[in-house]
Amino acid sequence: MREVGILGVGQTKFGELWDRSFREIGIEAGLEALVDAKLSSADLEALYLGNMASGTLISQEHIAPLILDYAGLAGRHLPSMRVEGGGASGALALHQGYLAVASGLYDYVVVGGAEKLTDVPDATATQITASTADHEWEVVFGATLPALWGLIARRHMHDYGTTREQIGQVAVQDHEHGSKNPLAHYRNKISLAQVLDAGPIAEPLGVLDCAPFSDGAAAVVLGPMEEARRRSETPIRIAASQVACDSMALQHRADPTTLESTSSAARRAFQQARRAPKDVQVAEIHDAYTIAALVSLEDLGFVEKGKSGPAFAAGEFAHGGRVTVNPSGGLKAQGRPFGAVGVAQVVELVRQLRGEAKERQVPNATVGLAQDVGGTGATSVVHLLERAN
Repeated sequence: MREVGILGVGQTKFGELWDRSFREIGIEAGLEALVDAKLSSADLEALYLGNMASGTLISQEHIAPLILDYAGLAGRHLPSMRVEGGGASGALALHQGYLAVASGLYDYVVVGGAEKLTDVPDATATQITASTADHEWEVVFGATLPALWGLIARRHMHDYGTTREQIGQVAVQDHEHGSKNPLAHYRNKISLAQVLDAGPIAEPLGVLDCAPFSDGAAAVVLGPMEEARRRSETPIRIAASQVACDSMALQHRADPTTLESTSSAARRAFQQARRAPKDVQVAEIHDAYTIAALVSLEDLGFVEKGKSGPAFAAGEFAHGGRVTVNPSGGLKAQGRPFGAVGVAQVVELVRQLRGEAKERQVPNATVGLAQDVGGTGATSVVHLLERAN
């Protein structure tokens, strides 16, 4: 297996993009990544596209060749594949692209993620998110995805004494970080009082504990590491790419407050990269619901089990803390276009490791971690990135 570098990155604004089509946002992110990589479309050998629900959202399946066609590349007959894994679709597409380059099958591939979630009513979008849970054991009885994360939150509070205020602090920090991100869906700061007073969604979670439904796209260009070194003064290496899965239904897990898929993928990723959690300066993690961030921090190994609430409230994962978490604003503030999330996390890390994140820059960042989750943890993907010498 050869080393894989990230040659270029691109991302659209996240939000309610009423005047932009799925094709347009996908092409915009891809072209930006190609320009950043200093490559032309003639250099590309394959496309991997992360997307969760285009059939329901825009009545269009078979979207990878559609994007290729709209980009003017249909005549080259490149292999183009859609990858689906719930909210982790983009991260899974990146894993596939990584394997293709690492194996030597292709030299240059583009990995994209895109979703148009605001083209349908919120009720429909909620049904779509529920499809990432176990339909037979959970959804058919009325469980929505926020309801399931609400159960996880309540159990975490019961088992470890985590408080409602500690959970809500995740949203406050995300919006603080998102206010500095020009591509974020929400750039407004919020207070803890606003989070606690917001309308209920699934007790104990309220409106401001839940990430928005967003439109958006992100893309990266991957290639051999020697090319990354040749093309950039700050080459970025994918030090690890790992995927792990678990039971779909919460009731089938030994501990609903533990994402065993995340802990397993993280353990393998740190082993692959010969790194440890203490080596990471910046992380983009799954926080579609505020409790997800706290659970993920524990299962990634950044904090002892049950201690994430106090640690987060103490500022240990803000700028200047032990690890800066979600400087982009995370899913909560930057936005949640399902298929784009896992790719956008890596776009942010690349900009951080290159020193290009401007006012949200984490000083002296050399190692970054991205973690994305499908459903309530049935799928987890962990990537470790390094600024190469």
